[in-house]
Amino acid sequence: MKSASTRSPLSYRDAGVDIDAGDALVERIKPFAQKTLREGVLGGLGGFGALFEVPRRFSQPVLVSGTDGVGTKLKLAIELGRHDTVGIDLVAMSVNDVLVQGAEPLFFLDYFACGQLDVDTAADVIRGIARGCESSGCALIGGETAEMPGMYPAGEYDLAGFAVGVVEKSKIITGQTIAPGDVVLGLSSSGAHSNGYSLVRRILALARPDLDAPFDGERTLADVIMEPTCIYVKPMLALMAELPVKGAAHITGGGLIENVPRVLPAAVKAAIDASAWSCPPLFRWLQEAGNVAESEMRRVFNCGIGMCVVTAREDAGRALTLLRAAGQEAIEIGRIEERRRGEAPIVIV
Repeated sequence: MKSASTRSPLSYRDAGVDIDAGDALVERIKPFAQKTLREGVLGGLGGFGALFEVPRRFSQPVLVSGTDGVGTKLKLAIELGRHDTVGIDLVAMSVNDVLVQGAEPLFFLDYFACGQLDVDTAADVIRGIARGCESSGCALIGGETAEMPGMYPAGEYDLAGFAVGVVEKSKIITGQTIAPGDVVLGLSSSGAHSNGYSLVRRILALARPDLDAPFDGERTLADVIMEPTCIYVKPMLALMAELPVKGAAHITGGGLIENVPRVLPAAVKAAIDASAWSCPPLFRWLQEAGNVAESEMRRVFNCGIGMCVVTAREDAGRALTLLRAAGQEAIEIGRIEERRRGEAPIVIV
């Protein structure tokens, strides 16, 4: 056995961390980040902190922040080798959350952690993050790539994201003006988004379907399951610029049942008409393949509605026109009613 003085010198690479690979990744992703630049960005990638100046068009700016991951949808992405869209999911989950309070997303930071850095995989993921930022009009101004040997199994990684938006103080959407007679609009989802994937994976394990078989037109079941989360920013900003939005709810884990009540005052309830829209084929397949109760489907999945908006009855028609003109499918799905003592804050019929 060699003594300490004669033993070959160790390097960080010997310990499992490849600094050169990290540097190569930074160079690879710079063009992606460059495409997301917008007003307010100061400096570029590589600093210890990301700098952003709040646009001067806001007289009383209030910052709204949100952070999230993509849940166990990430496990499916890794198993299927589909790394190019989970970054979109990551951005969507945070920017949609700040959006429902009336905020315009300004910038986004990501956290990518792995046991051993694969530059190609990481670049695919961050390319998706940049695409999500472009879709939401926010800048990808920083992040962290952490290579931690022994923390993750080979080939696996984890993701987290952080978004900051801004809203004029007088235009914060609180839901407090929602009243009986108002209308609930539903914005279509693109699929299961990034919620309920522990149940999705359990159903797949039990049903063992052919994920590469045609399912929805030219798309396979894998395509449909991995469809990235819809980003509602541009249609919603167009809507909020033209008329008052009384309340908005991002339909994430908990479905309509748990998310819509989060924006309702105590004196009202939402009466939702489930026949107003068609439940997409993916959810019908999941329910049948997993023998999932209807009540459980509604508590776990968005079932075709990814965001709800509450407007005054007189504004509903114009709101639908504005959303559709911005490329977003939307329909009237319910109404706001008086809530009596003991009643649930939402009823789905």
